[in-house]
Amino acid sequence: MAVKLIQSASRVLDVMEAVACHQPVGVSELARLLDADKSAVQRAIMTLADSGWIQRATIGGGEWRLTSRLHCLSQQALGRVSLREVARPTLEELRDLTGETAALMVLENDRLIISDVAESRALLRIAPQAGTTAPLRESASGCAIFAHLPAAQIERLWGAVPDAAQMQAFADCRRTGFAISENPLANGAVTVAAPVFEADGYPVAAILLVAPLERLAADRIAEAGRLVARAAASISRGSPSVAPRNQDAGKQISMKEESQEHGTH
Repeated sequence: MAVKLIQSASRVLDVMEAVACHQPVGVSELARLLDADKSAVQRAIMTLADSGWIQRATIGGGEWRLTSRLHCLSQQALGRVSLREVARPTLEELRDLTGETAALMVLENDRLIISDVAESRALLRIAPQAGTTAPLRESASGCAIFAHLPAAQIERLWGAVPDAAQMQAFADCRRTGFAISENPLANGAVTVAAPVFEADGYPVAAILLVAPLERLAADRIAEAGRLVARAAASISRGSPSVAPRNQDAGKQISMKEESQEHGTH
C-alpha cells in the first residue's frame, strides 16, 4: 500500500529551498517562483521562521533569508558521511596529477549534486561550485551513473526511454570505465567522469575532471579517462556487475608533466 505524502510538508521544504536559492526574497516573489498560492507560501514562511530555519533579512522587513541552522545541520551530517571525506584526498591527487579541477558528484534522489571540488591552480580554470546541481541527462557524470543503473530507473530519471545514441554512450562508458561530455558546465569546457559504487555495486556518485577544451584535447582524453576511472575505483566500496576495462590501475603517468613538456598547459 502506497504511503500518502504530506503535501504541506513538501510545500514548506520547497519554500525553504527557494529562500536558499533567492535570498533575500519576499513572499510575493516566492509565490511567483513556486507558482503557488501566496497565503500558502506565507504559512510556510511563518512555520520556517517559528522553527528557526529562516529569519527576516532586515528588522521589520518583508524579505527572508536562511539562518545558520541549516548550515550547522549540514556540517553535522557531512561529519557522519564518509564518502566526501574519503574522496577529498583523491580529488586533490587527481587535481595535482592533471592540473585540472576535480569534483565529487553525488546522486541524491533525482538530482546530481556537486559535493566537493578540488579547484585547479591554473590561472585559466573551470571550477563548478560545491552545492550546485548538474544536469543528469547532458553531463558526463550523469552518463557514468546511468550506464550502471537498471533500465527501469534510467527511464524514470531520464523521463523517457533513452535513444539508441545515448544507449551506445552508456555501453561505451561500461566498456572504457568513463564518460566524456563537452560544454556541460561552461562554454569551452570538457568533462570526464567515472562512477563510484557502493558495496552492492550500485552507482552512488561520480568523480569528475573538468578542463578548458584546449587543454584537454582529443589526444589526451583517453589518458584523462583512465586517471579519473582509477580515482573513482579507489574510493568505491564495490564494483559494477560488468567491470570497466582499460583502467590500467598500475599506470602512473602525470598528465601535468606531459603537458608541460609539450607546452600545452
